[in-house]
Amino acid sequence: MAYKVDNCMVIGVSSRALFDMTKANEIFENEGVEAYREYQYEHEDEVLKPGPGFALVKSLLGLNELSGGEKLVEVIIMSHNSNDTSLRVFNSIRHFGLDITRAVLSGGASLAPYLEAFHTDLFLSAYEDDVQAAIDSGIAAGIICTDNLPKFDEDMAINCAKDCMEQIRIAFDGDAVIFDDDSEKIFKEKGLEAFEENERLNAQNPLGEGPFAKFLKKLSAIQARFEGEKSPIRTALVTSRSAPAHERVIRTLRSWNVRIDESFFLGGIEKKDVLKAFGAQIFFDDQSIHTIPASKEVPAARVPYKNDA
Repeated sequence: MAYKVDNCMVIGVSSRALFDMTKANEIFENEGVEAYREYQYEHEDEVLKPGPGFALVKSLLGLNELSGGEKLVEVIIMSHNSNDTSLRVFNSIRHFGLDITRAVLSGGASLAPYLEAFHTDLFLSAYEDDVQAAIDSGIAAGIICTDNLPKFDEDMAINCAKDCMEQIRIAFDGDAVIFDDDSEKIFKEKGLEAFEENERLNAQNPLGEGPFAKFLKKLSAIQARFEGEKSPIRTALVTSRSAPAHERVIRTLRSWNVRIDESFFLGGIEKKDVLKAFGAQIFFDDQSIHTIPASKEVPAARVPYKNDA
């Protein structure tokens, strides 16, 4: 019988999201494919340093050790690399003891068709086109920030992941991430007063689902498998909303039967310090004015808007 990845949470991760590929990517962009291929050949046995998504991926894989034998999370490498240039990534995966055995190596072709084929629940990549295609296909995805990579060596990375396994911490923005962007459009077009009035009048009406709604629901279902405070996952909503726009958010999550452990209604206060205090392993937001500063403290990924058909 074929192994079915749709029975667990499927995380698609690019090599640049998992490892620090800064040097190799610079060679690819500045010197082309052949120079990149040669560089990867020459450094095939050199272990890559952890990238912005490393600790999160290692910790999520750790959930499988707590599930009593059932596989809750499947991580799949989804890369533009070819077979020839992928060995360094696989060698690094083995070196760090990551339980990643499946991969999509597209050889430069679009990854979009394979995201749906593998029933991907979350896709992390540094390539905007791939992430945009995922969002347009209804898959939760983020362009992970690589400009502020964590400054730690191998031992520190492993210890960090072990520490984080005490509780995996994932933070989300609200509008255009967990929820749709209808309310955000009112804010952009008519201003704060009109936005707050709309949210007050519609406090009893649930917000529409955003690109991360399905992922959050699946994450919440995994949380429910563990007892209360013993849950290895903790989530946070970190939003620029404030009262009176808070009520509609709370009622929406209640109607979805979704668990959010901590909520921060910041009313325009900068998010990065709150995210640092929360200890997020990843933060998803639709605006770079939030993800770029946040990435100096915690891994962060921007969620692009869905292209209207």
